Amino acid sequence: MSGRRIVATGTFDILHPGHIYYLEESKKLGDELFVIVARDINVRHKPHPIVPEEQRLQIVAALKPVDHAMLGDTQDMFLPIEKIHPEIITIGFNQMFDEQKLGAQLAERNLSPKIVRIGKFPNGDLSSSRLIVQRIISKRGHEYRHLQEKSHDS
Repeated sequence: MSGRRIVATGTFDILHPGHIYYLEESKKLGDELFVIVARDINVRHKPHPIVPEEQRLQIVAALKPVDHAMLGDTQDMFLPIEKIHPEIITIGFNQMFDEQKLGAQLAERNLSPKIVRIGKFPNGDLSSSRLIVQRIISKRGHEYRHLQEKSHDS
């Protein structure tokens, strides 16, 4: 590993332009971007992921700004951070981290990365997985219900 290491984290369930923006902006802050993908079991702050963790990891790893992608630890979210030892940790505009609390938790482990909150994706109303799911249901839900009813009639 060489250069300035940046860590970005997230669930990355249904990939959208907001995710790409977050990762591109994170990458601009350093030389190597490490992305920690949330484990299925650890996602408690929003609906359970639709896409399994291994597939989310594979998708994130394939993205241009990402140098290294890994799954988070199931027990201790700070273990990957201790291994990477980043200079900066970025958090998304809507991630529920309190920067001061996170900084204190890192300091307890003798880690002192700068914490940078990345702003919201500037153009687009579908820059969240939740909004994409809502749009699919509102635009296509009736079609899927109709197909299910047809298959039950057969």
